[in-house]
Amino acid sequence: KSKTSGANQVPAQKTTHRSVKRYARNLSVRRTTRTAIVQARRALAAGDADSDAAVHKAMSLLDIAARKGVFHKNTASRRKARLAAALNRLQQE
Repeated sequence: KSKTSGANQVPAQKTTHRSVKRYARNLSVRRTTRTAIVQARRALAAGDADSDAAVHKAMSLLDIAARKGVFHKNTASRRKARLAAALNRLQQE
């Protein structure tokens, strides 16, 4: 019997077990992506020379997260657009 839920039927236990594993996997992807976004924003705010690399890393992780279904593709696109706009503003100054 699965210890992850109070489900009685075996298929329900299996579904719960799968969702717990999926949640853990998605959480890892979500955390690394959010961390990269925060680092990119900090680099942009500080005007660092490596802000370009940080933004591109964050964009790449957003693409991967959207492909895996962790973020909706429109959410990933919106966040990438905002990072790109901030990078363009910094480069124009």
